Amino acid sequence: MDGSAERTLLITLTGRDRPGVTSRLFRTLADFPVTVVDLEQVVIRGRLVLGVLVAYSADADIGAVWNAAERVGGDLDMEVELSTGRDSRTPKRRGRLHVTVLGAPLTPAAMAGIAGRISAHGANIDRMERLAGTPVTCIEMDVSGADPDALRAGLAAEAAERQVDVAVQPGGLARRAKRLIVMDVDSTLIQGEVIELLAEHAGCLAEVAKVTEAAMRGELDFEGSLRERVALLAGLDASAIDDVRDRLKLAAGARTMVRTLKRLDYEFAIVSGGFTQVTDALVDDLGIDYSAANTLEIENGKLTGRVVGQVIDRPGKAAALERFAREAGVPIAQTVAIGDGANDLDMLQAAGLGIAYNAKPVVREAADTAVNVPYLDTIVFLLGISREEVEAADAADSLGGATPRTPR
Repeated sequence: MDGSAERTLLITLTGRDRPGVTSRLFRTLADFPVTVVDLEQVVIRGRLVLGVLVAYSADADIGAVWNAAERVGGDLDMEVELSTGRDSRTPKRRGRLHVTVLGAPLTPAAMAGIAGRISAHGANIDRMERLAGTPVTCIEMDVSGADPDALRAGLAAEAAERQVDVAVQPGGLARRAKRLIVMDVDSTLIQGEVIELLAEHAGCLAEVAKVTEAAMRGELDFEGSLRERVALLAGLDASAIDDVRDRLKLAAGARTMVRTLKRLDYEFAIVSGGFTQVTDALVDDLGIDYSAANTLEIENGKLTGRVVGQVIDRPGKAAALERFAREAGVPIAQTVAIGDGANDLDMLQAAGLGIAYNAKPVVREAADTAVNVPYLDTIVFLLGISREEVEAADAADSLGGATPRTPR
């Protein structure tokens, strides 16, 4: 057999999916002197497309193989397509990437735009599959032959125009390695801003909200703005913290995301410009592994209007990510940071993957990718985890198949 250009036969079966189709075809091929070069199988709405590429020698009776494959198709009531050719075994294209597309809805025009951008960058889509159909549609592609930075920029522009979210990540085994997830809390893991909930009790919500919004956009120094806002809470009864804690609402999908990733042995951390008096409860409730936040000073049962110790600000969040990674034994390249405000920028840029979640424009532009749908658990799709895998794990849990981990 000529190794530089093998004689090949491509067999494609199409029809109703059912058990035994793949094994039947390979049992038939086992009777002939052929070798398997490549194969791919896809099932869409119960319809199977199975493609098998086999190589054969010049003296092989390829007509007999052809007839046998047609008999398999006839017996299984499936369409069969066969074509001969030569496989030159050209090396795989450079720059293998994962491209993930999220849409609610995901339109043909959006997919056409994304595919067009990939082609315009001289890249090829090698594989494509659906990871989820609800609450968003998620399509993942394996792409080769593109410069990651150039493709990321091109797809970001297309995503903005088509109102979808697109992530570009390096391919390879590293994606399946142990990872550390580090999340912002206010308006990311939870709905709303804790300091504004406290300000409601203190009667200064409008003033605090105005400063918060400017700080989130990056227009104010975070530490200065935090101290200014906390000062307005001076004299507030500490029982207000208990009320705020009881009123907290997790972001949609937050519990599913944390539960799913911890099942897969991901480490999980939260880092907040908010307050330990609230984040400690989230640590206990969700089984968070690591946390860092500011602490409100309380004297004689009332807030003093000051914070205790060093403020967790923009550089502080990045430092916390690096500290958590060391403690978890996870390389920085295997960390994922999620946030929404300017205070998260250093953390997002330090992480291996920075995700802007329903974020301010300055954050979306700086992050590796953005998620703009109101479901936090869609982030698991960016990590290659399908909706079916999440639901299967949930079903196993309901039967007692999982044991919660003890938080640090």
